[in-house]
This record gives sequence, structure tokens and C-alpha cells, in this order.
Amino acid sequence: MADFGPGLITVFGGSGFIGAQVVRALAKRGWRVRVAVRKPALAYDLRPLGDVGQIQPVLCDITKPADVAAALKGADAAINLVGILFEGAGRKFETSHVEGAINVAQAAKAAGVKRLVHMSALGADVNGKAAYARTKGQAEIAVRDAFPGAVIIRPSVVFGAGDNFLNKFAAMATFSPALPLIGGGVTKFQPVYVGDVAEAIARAVEAPQAEGKTFELGGPSVWTFEDILKFIVRETKRTPFLIPLPFAVARMIGSLAQIPAAIGLTPALTKDQVLLLQGDNVVSPGAAGLAELGIEPTGLEAIAPSYLWRYRVGGQYAENPTNA
Repeated sequence: MADFGPGLITVFGGSGFIGAQVVRALAKRGWRVRVAVRKPALAYDLRPLGDVGQIQPVLCDITKPADVAAALKGADAAINLVGILFEGAGRKFETSHVEGAINVAQAAKAAGVKRLVHMSALGADVNGKAAYARTKGQAEIAVRDAFPGAVIIRPSVVFGAGDNFLNKFAAMATFSPALPLIGGGVTKFQPVYVGDVAEAIARAVEAPQAEGKTFELGGPSVWTFEDILKFIVRETKRTPFLIPLPFAVARMIGSLAQIPAAIGLTPALTKDQVLLLQGDNVVSPGAAGLAELGIEPTGLEAIAPSYLWRYRVGGQYAENPTNA
């Protein structure tokens, strides 16, 4: 599938949940990986994923063109994984998603980088109601303008040990008597395994047929929000009630949640996230996806139980746990 051998690749945002798996996949292929992050100390634990000296964290603020240019010096390929799920404490969708993406794409083109892979999201839409989706859509257009051959990756909700979706609601189930069925729980998702996403990105870097294309990544099954919450309850052996929460009420709650976000805390829910939940998050009919990259998707049921057990009373050894 590869059309050129491994060289030096710069991964922007490589210290995160998806980034760590991408770095691992690239190192296994023999790439020398430069991990460009705002806090290199958080990326040092990635170095054992490769041989001595193969993985090197470097300081880079994606909103600063000079930092980006320095991080791309001598690179054969680049991947931009930078993104935020909510605004607050100086982090804005516009700067992280759009301005940062433009900086990477323009600098990559100027540096003669051969391949650029840009991480977007299912639902990216310049006309979207949610700022997250809207700025992701704007970034896609800007990246393709600056680097026409860029590969765009759009995953559905990504799961795996350390995810911030299943883990969030599983943790909530340990102390809350109820879980919210936002909008009645009818929103559809196509959860995709983080290992499959990482492998897709690594293959997209090397595959000649991927150049200039957009890939929508989803798992083998479509789940409603209610299905997912029921699955979490079953796997954690907790017994919270599932309470329908109308979108209008959820938006009000989300607006209040922006207060902790403004001071750097992680909100349980934001108004923008509620707006996202008002639309399904599934792969478009006929869209290129994991199959076109030669990857068989991994099901949620095969992976999630391996890390959701930690939320049971008694952990993995609990046979008949109680809610005590």
C-alpha cells in the first residue's frame, strides 16, 4: 500500500488519546516521529513506543507560525491532530481548529512536505449550528486550499481505554442515581476504535490512493445514545435510572457548565455539545472509510469491557457487586 519509505514525520498534538496510538503505529512502521506539542513533558512517555531516539517530543504552539515551521523542518510528512472539545481558559475553537490548521498546512506546503493528514470529525460543516462542527468544517476547506493533496480524516466518536466518552458516563454512573438521555437518547453514533483510527491515519500517510481524499471512519455498528448508556450500565453493573432530558433543558444546563470551563475545569456538558447531539454522527452513505484503507473495524463490545470493569464495585473481580 505504501508508495514511499518511512522518513521523518511531524505529529502535531501527538500526546493526546488518539495521538499516542498514532505515534505507536508510525513507530512500528519505521518512521522517525517528531511529536510537536505545547507541553513536551507530557509527551516524554511516548518515547518507549519506539527505538532509542526514534520518537522526539518538541515544543510547538500550533497558533504560532514560527513554531510550526520549526517543527516541520526536514519533515517528509505531517499529521495534525490538534483539536479541543470545549472552549475555555484561553482555548478557542477558531484558534485551535482553524488558525492552527492553516498554519500547519501552509508551513507544510512551504517546507516541501510530501504528505499531510488532517484530523477533522464526522459532522464537520461550515454551516453547522455547533461551533465545534462549524470550525472543523472551516478548517477542512482552509487545509485543502493551502495543501490540495491533504488527506482529511473524519471519525465518529472514538472509543478505547482513556476515551472521554464512555469513561465520562461510566464514572457518572458510579455516583449518580440517574444518567441523562439527552434529547431522548435517539441520536445515532457509529463508535470507532482508537486503534483503527490510528492505523487508518498511518496508512493514509503512505497510501498513494489516499492523497486528496476524505475518509469517514465508523465502527461496524450504529448505536443510539440510549443504546450506549444501557451498554455502559450493563458493563459497569451499576443501576442508575435513564432519565430523558429535552434538548432545550440540556442547553440551559450546558450554558451553566461553561462557567467552570472558563477557569480551566472540564465541564460535564456544554451548550455546544448539546447542539452536536441534535444531529446523528454516522458515516455518510458511499463515503470512503476504513474498508478503503484495508481495515476491518473493531466493535465496541470487543474492546470497551476491557476498561469499563474499573467502574464496577469490586473492579474486575466483582461477581455480584452491589451499589454500596
